[in-house]
Amino acid sequence: MSDPTDIAVLASELEDESPIAILQRALDHHESDEIAIAFSGSEDVMLIEWAAQLGRPFRVFSIDTGRLHPETLRFIQRVEQHYGIRVEIQFPRTEAVEGLVRAKGLFSFYDDGHEECCGIRKVEPLRRKLATLSGWVTGQRRDQSPRTRRSLAVVELDEAHQGKDGRPLIKWNPLCARTSADVWDAIRAFDVPYNSLHDRGFVSVGCEPCTKAILPGQHEREGRWWWEEATKKECGLHQLNVIEPSDD
Repeated sequence: MSDPTDIAVLASELEDESPIAILQRALDHHESDEIAIAFSGSEDVMLIEWAAQLGRPFRVFSIDTGRLHPETLRFIQRVEQHYGIRVEIQFPRTEAVEGLVRAKGLFSFYDDGHEECCGIRKVEPLRRKLATLSGWVTGQRRDQSPRTRRSLAVVELDEAHQGKDGRPLIKWNPLCARTSADVWDAIRAFDVPYNSLHDRGFVSVGCEPCTKAILPGQHEREGRWWWEEATKKECGLHQLNVIEPSDD
């Protein structure tokens, strides 16, 4: 199934289903070695918990940008030990990182924006990984950024990336209709391991230089790339879902 109309119908059918039911449908749809859960080291750990509850073979990958918090790296190891899995770590190309740092220094993004650094450290490694898959599962939610992710569907044709053997890539978002509170209720209910940074006010966790704790009442995206305009707080991993904000 790669026809946009078919996928739109499926998205409508699954809109009110539970995340675990959506995840099960995703695993049913793909060969077990052709779909993987994208794990960022944040609340999307619940996707791994639900996959484990299903008792099905599943793959998990994560991108190590080279600038992650030590706590995030330790968390990935705890997840591996807790679930008895191996997280497939994807790294950026060494020559691209070296070229950027030699040309512009270690913190050029504070001056000219995060897009170039994210493109090298996150977007390109993701593209390489997705080129080996026919489907991927993300922890994206609509409430993470209502101005840019409000169109997020339960399942969609990922036209921003190419899948295995040039085939269309299908993107599954089991948490899209859930809120941060919903996810944290589930983490506590199932006693799921989580990143210790969350206990220190980090809601949205990314690279160490680009993430900070937030105050009560602030939206979670305010802790990401805080030196930039609020309308630009996307790294490019989910370009398919980005809607340019209007002036109304």
